[in-house]
Order: sequence, then structure tokens, then C-alpha cells
Amino acid sequence: MKKKDYLLLILSVAISLAAGFIGSLFTITGPGTWYDLINKPAFNPPNWIFAPVWTVLYILMGLSLFLVWRQGWQKLEVRKSVKMFILQLGFNVIWSYFFFGLNEPHLAFLEIIALWLAIAATMIAFYRVDKRASWLLLPYLAWVSFAAFLNYSIWQLN
Repeated sequence: MKKKDYLLLILSVAISLAAGFIGSLFTITGPGTWYDLINKPAFNPPNWIFAPVWTVLYILMGLSLFLVWRQGWQKLEVRKSVKMFILQLGFNVIWSYFFFGLNEPHLAFLEIIALWLAIAATMIAFYRVDKRASWLLLPYLAWVSFAAFLNYSIWQLN
């Protein structure tokens, strides 16, 4: 890899992790918080699992972005794909705000459907540029699928 590629790799991962950091500003789950006090389904994972899972997912997302972005900004497919990636990243942050910031699981559920569709669209766009980039987003789509079911269940229980 060229020096330019290393910088692009760092920037790509940093962009994804930054979205995670912004979303985490709304995510307060300790004792006595709204999230701690609401009803949750039996399959709700323990709170400690979310941070490591999301960290791995954001790193995979960053690697995925890098594989596409390094193909050259001058290419129309690359620009479209990166813009789609940024859009889905925005949906990712907004979900945290709706669910944890506003304490609105019903609104967050509607938003997570949009997030899921945006991830799927990003995967399709990335596939056209670099198939590996698309496959790297598959764990993210799977986790968001689980999160959508969890979100729906919490909405129904509360």
C-alpha cells in the first residue's frame, strides 16, 4: 500500500468510529436510566456486549469504505457509493438519538427500517465497485436486523 492509502484507511476508519462516538453521546444505559427501567425481551443482550460489537462493526465499515474510496474519487460509482455510505452512517447516528436520546422506541423502529434499507443500498453500491467492501458490511446488516427486532420488541413491551 502507498502512503496515501494508509492515510485514506485511517480516515475511513476514523469517519466510521466518529459516527459511533456521536451516537454513543445519546446512549446512556446505566442503573436508573430510562433504558435500565424499561421492559426488555428475554433475548436482550447484556449491556456490556454492545460496545465491543459496535466497535468491531464500525471498524469493518471503515475498512469497507476504504476499499471503495481508494478506487478513486474521480469515478462516478465511487462518489455515489461513498455518499450512500455517509447517508446510512447518518441514519445510524439518528437511530441512537431517537431511541436513547428521545426515549422513543416506536420512532426509532421506523428509523431503523430506513437504516436497514440504506445499509442494503450501500452494500449494492459497494458491490459494483469492490465486492469485498460489500461483504464487509454483511455483519453490520445482520446486527442491525437483530437490533430492529430487539427495537420492535422493546416498543411492544413498553
